[in-house]
Amino acid sequence: MRISTITTTVAVLLPVSVVAAPTLEQRWSSPSFWASHSGHVPSTPPTPLPPPSYNLSLSHVSIGRGTQNYTCDLSNSTAIPVAVGATASLYNVSCIATNHPALLSMIPGIAINLPLPSSSSAMSPINMDLAGHHYFLDATTPFFNLDTQMHSYGIGAFKKVNGTSAPQGAVIGVDGAGMGAVPWLKLTEKIGVEGSQKLKEVFRVNTAGGQPPATCQGQQESILVEYAAEYWVYV
Repeated sequence: MRISTITTTVAVLLPVSVVAAPTLEQRWSSPSFWASHSGHVPSTPPTPLPPPSYNLSLSHVSIGRGTQNYTCDLSNSTAIPVAVGATASLYNVSCIATNHPALLSMIPGIAINLPLPSSSSAMSPINMDLAGHHYFLDATTPFFNLDTQMHSYGIGAFKKVNGTSAPQGAVIGVDGAGMGAVPWLKLTEKIGVEGSQKLKEVFRVNTAGGQPPATCQGQQESILVEYAAEYWVYV
């Protein structure tokens, strides 16, 4: 069976003591498990964005790997790409966020140079590391589905409340070629879409790639630009 390339690469980089966790459930349940081993637990993402709301707690940290999606009006010679959402697979890296925060910040830049994750059956090894999926309900409503056959972390629809450009030196794209890294974002619950949802806030930080071409000249109607990022999820 196929094992996630992203997960395998991360495992190679980690000390044996981290990879050889006691059980799968303990390993990916939440950062609180790792606090008992390392003496601390991460609480806020490394970002200039506004902090999480005071009454929320960190659920887990994931690496997202997928595409930022754009569309072009081919009938307009001066058109520029318009963002229409994103799709990504999310991989839980809460243990790394707790024990190896410096390594965590490197992973998006590594992940973007690995193949895009492909779908797999529920029982394949890739799903043991899969936190869930990220996509858009419409052009302005990012959605996170973190319920799988392995776990139920919750679902949620969100809206953007703050953003900042990716810092200088961010990975611009696959193999160091591209138009730049997408912004860092703070997302909050979008009331009225999913009712009372468990997930309340999401931060996208340490982005790699994802920016579209400057114009639609020579492009197709649909443009998919590969990206990777950290996602910090709060409940």
